[in-house]
Amino acid sequence: MLLSLDAATVRFGGRAVLDAVGLEVAEHEVVCVLGPSGSGKSTLLRAVAGLQPLSGGRILLDGRDQAGVPAHQRGVGLMFQDHQLFPQRDVGANVAFGLRMHGVAKGERDAEVGQLLELVGLPGAARRAVASLSGGEQQRVALARALAPRPRLLMLDEPLGQLDRSLRERLVVELRELFGRLGTTVLAVTHDQGEAFALADRVVVMRDGRIAQSGTPLDVWQRPADAFVARFLGFENVVPATVAGTVADSPWGKLPVPDGSAQGHRTVLVRPAGVRLVPADQGLACTVTARTFKGTHVAVHLQPADGPRLEAACPLRDAPEPGASVGVEFDVAETVVLD
Repeated sequence: MLLSLDAATVRFGGRAVLDAVGLEVAEHEVVCVLGPSGSGKSTLLRAVAGLQPLSGGRILLDGRDQAGVPAHQRGVGLMFQDHQLFPQRDVGANVAFGLRMHGVAKGERDAEVGQLLELVGLPGAARRAVASLSGGEQQRVALARALAPRPRLLMLDEPLGQLDRSLRERLVVELRELFGRLGTTVLAVTHDQGEAFALADRVVVMRDGRIAQSGTPLDVWQRPADAFVARFLGFENVVPATVAGTVADSPWGKLPVPDGSAQGHRTVLVRPAGVRLVPADQGLACTVTARTFKGTHVAVHLQPADGPRLEAACPLRDAPEPGASVGVEFDVAETVVLD
């Protein structure tokens, strides 16, 4: 295993901001750590990089304990949200910085810089001033600089956080393809679920310094571990319920649940796609309170006469107007009983 965290703990003033975390990252794996502000994800990254000492536990790289190993000797690359480029140096000198620190000869440095700039989509940009670069170009230069020393582990701290949405969506695809081509092992932290799910082989969701769930993007999306993870992923239709057989008794009435669901007092998630709108005299009576255009569909917000509000996903042409009375039925295929 390339990276292993064994009960890694960081305390600030007696409070554990990283609380006995266990995590493994295999060679060539791309792992994204997700979580709200204060969940401990950036502290985890800084601890692995050697920028934040542990209060307890161990961090191992290639099986070797990193206690006492300074950041510059760990063989890891770190790219921050604000890129931290040297404004007084041109693009080529920024990319070459790590190579120069490792004693690479100038001729070899120049050749490597050219190859890296080509790789990140900036061929021939070595002589350009940093001030002339757009945000996306600065991100590419920072990535090339982080990759230049060929780190065994590349760590990204909110790598696309300062870019506009369309540019983020384009670059995350490029990053995924690039890491696949290079076989780069990546540990990234982000608060953006879409970014993490598009980039990662494995997603780790953190809460209050601990790992709430770890799994493939598909696993985490299809089966959130609990109500916190479900809501963090953007699911609003989460309620307590009592499950007996294939029926859950909930604030929305009787809900169908899949065979084999956990029984007893549970939390139930109904994805918006599983909230089906029917005529007002059928199903659960609701009033449309708002609708939000989501690009591929419309989110219709519903208020039952008695019970928490609901969100349904509808095609644009079928979305009812605010104030309309509708009925709701629930699709068992989009219903999950959380453990």
